[in-house]
Amino acid sequence: MELEVKLSFDSRDKLYGLAVSDEFTEYCTDAVKPESVLLENTYIDTLGMDITKRGGMIRVRHYKGSEEDFYEFTVKYGGGVTEGFHKRYEWNARSEDDQFSIERFKSLITTDSDPSDMLSEVFCGIKDEDLKPICSNSFNRIIYNLAFADSTIEACFDYGLITNSDGSKTDEICELELELKSGEPADIDQLAKKISGKTGCVPLDNTKYGRTLKLATGTDYE
Repeated sequence: MELEVKLSFDSRDKLYGLAVSDEFTEYCTDAVKPESVLLENTYIDTLGMDITKRGGMIRVRHYKGSEEDFYEFTVKYGGGVTEGFHKRYEWNARSEDDQFSIERFKSLITTDSDPSDMLSEVFCGIKDEDLKPICSNSFNRIIYNLAFADSTIEACFDYGLITNSDGSKTDEICELELELKSGEPADIDQLAKKISGKTGCVPLDNTKYGRTLKLATGTDYE
């Protein structure tokens, strides 16, 4: 299960300023500064939004970095969110192309993914031909690896812009995601509170998918 805290910043300067602050860098385990990569996300569902309505999400992500260029399929399902703390079942599969299919995804997911019976609930009654692109976004991400208390935490600095189909509406992505890789959930909560106290950032309950979908369709599914 994915455990992460999302924190929203009111400016790019404050977001990136945290990354170079002593209070943050003391926990970093990276030998060199990580590079910024471009993430292009396309979300797919049925035209009736069956996956979304049952609490799921399917994402096709294109990673574009100076050294790596690949696709990743992600399915999330269930869970919940409280004051920026997100808990969801999650399955990931790396791919050389963007051609998502249900059976291919099931064959590619890693062995340490969440239970397959939960995944079956996501796809129940859905066929490949039912799935269509629904909305998309893109943003730049810098990932830092942290050692905090007894835990290993991944810190993702995300900045970009969500735009609707005709460009008439936009929504800024300016957030930090703290994902627990190993250790105690209490540690990630403590780190989030330390960061909030220093920067004034606030917990973010809405996901990028939810915000993008609302801008594209005018409907709030979260």
